[in-house]
Amino acid sequence: RRSRARTGRGRTTGARVPAGRVGALHLPATVRAAAPHQASRGRLSGPLRLRPDDVREAVREGREGNLVLFVVDASGSMGARQRIITVKDAVLALLTDAYQRRDKVAVIAFRGAEAQTLLPATSSVLAASTRLAELPTGGRTPLAEGLLAAADLLRVERLRDPSRRPLVLVVTDGRATAANRPLDRAAAAAAVLAATGAPCVVVDCETGPVRLNLARRLATQLGAPHHPLAALTHPDTRGSALPVAA
Repeated sequence: RRSRARTGRGRTTGARVPAGRVGALHLPATVRAAAPHQASRGRLSGPLRLRPDDVREAVREGREGNLVLFVVDASGSMGARQRIITVKDAVLALLTDAYQRRDKVAVIAFRGAEAQTLLPATSSVLAASTRLAELPTGGRTPLAEGLLAAADLLRVERLRDPSRRPLVLVVTDGRATAANRPLDRAAAAAAVLAATGAPCVVVDCETGPVRLNLARRLATQLGAPHHPLAALTHPDTRGSALPVAA
């Protein structure tokens, strides 16, 4: 869902005195501004006499575009191959939803010792799905690197398009196993990502009888909602939007 925003497109909601170059002319408001002055301008008949300060431009209201950034854990900590397939299915469903809403999407994956931008911000769900389908898996879990890469991408995209609202979806079981003190480094990276001000959602991929609840802890660090992966992959709800607030 999107917030309302004044844009160059959308429905007309009012009129205003232009601050500079006139955009779309609001004809009824222009006529109303000029009408009381016709006698003082010497008009007895004929066309309406207009002056530049009569001109009013239309105020239009559209919807903000979103940038949906997927940060996907592709490491060995995510468990069996079937679980990775489930993760891909869930992310692809969310990508499709983002495409239908005309959002831009970007994908960062982290595994081994680094994070990789699989897909820069784009509106092509085909490109996103192709890159995700080819996603290699296995190795250690550099969670900190994934979160820092997300913060860097958000900073760059904010410079390119300040009006586009970001949303970060972190798909992980919350484990961190790369480098020294990985959980402490992940916590510090989460603080960096949270400081960008971008709203985040943590999709928890942890399974099995023993739960460490590390993804839930990450959600707390990010100030983010926490959703289990099963909420996105149930057969009756696959392809539906993630239940998060606008």
